[in-house]
Amino acid sequence: RSIALAYEAVEHFPEKKVHITNELIHNPEVNDKLQSMEVEFVEKKGDGKDFSKIGDGDVVILPAFGASYEEMKLFDEKNVEVVDTTCPWVSKVWNTVDTHQKKGLTSIIHGKYAHEETVATTSFCEDYICVKNMKEAEMVADYILNGGDKEAFMEYFGKATSEGFDPDTMLDKIGLANQTTMYKAETRAIGQLFQKTMIKKFGPVDVKSHYMEFDTICDATQERQDAVIELTENSEKLGLDFILVIGGWDSSNTAHLLEIPHNAGVRSFHINRAECITADNKITHRLINGDIVTEDFVTDLSKDVVMGVTSGASTPDAAVQDSLSSIFLLKQLANKE
Repeated sequence: RSIALAYEAVEHFPEKKVHITNELIHNPEVNDKLQSMEVEFVEKKGDGKDFSKIGDGDVVILPAFGASYEEMKLFDEKNVEVVDTTCPWVSKVWNTVDTHQKKGLTSIIHGKYAHEETVATTSFCEDYICVKNMKEAEMVADYILNGGDKEAFMEYFGKATSEGFDPDTMLDKIGLANQTTMYKAETRAIGQLFQKTMIKKFGPVDVKSHYMEFDTICDATQERQDAVIELTENSEKLGLDFILVIGGWDSSNTAHLLEIPHNAGVRSFHINRAECITADNKITHRLINGDIVTEDFVTDLSKDVVMGVTSGASTPDAAVQDSLSSIFLLKQLANKE
């Protein structure tokens, strides 16, 4: 949807300068194509983005991750055409945190505080704290129950909280939301943790007025996670040589797909485009820690290769087909030899 809207915007406004506030999605091929279509990406600077090049009458594309409240307010004040490609699931998260604010709840957001989507989400919150994983959620839960060193707590979470955040007063009533591309099982576990925490602190009768949560993991992300879990659990039965994950290296939902087989000890690779697989049977891929490495790929090309394949929620089908074609080419070359 976001890709189609962005491409159509360029075609629909051929005489106008078109800008985009960030990468449309975390896929290099799509963003490269937008650049080839002469879409200007808003420049990022140390203290934010430089919107000075956006002129009167220009077209501004908002990416799938959305845009912050401040950015949208700025565009409302400018005489520009706005093409909003925000994912509907992201909008659902915004509605969720809006409900939190109306009910006087502090939003706890399971997400990466610097991720574009989470930046946009927190701009709609008055009081919030972001937790990126279960470890950080447990730190917050422990503070809710036992208090602790406020200075140390804020030193750790300083960049992940709203301005003026006070853990002593702002964690009595909380609501959970999430970055739509996070690992579903972890979000669910974090939700259970906070529900138990608030029951323990306030009792089973009053917990409803102190805790609220909604499921805002997007369908496309959830379906892929479920499918990869099934592949991983049946990898031995299926005789899988490896699981190939295709999507942008800076894509959060794609990175979480890799975690599933990796954590289960199943050989797996995360590539961002077909060119990562080369004719000399090498593969350049992203590790769980973010490092990019190149190593030998298929262990024995003389035998049938059995693989599981998945892709990030925003990975174009063509990128998957091209990646598979690269593997088929390896087999063809091996057979000729």
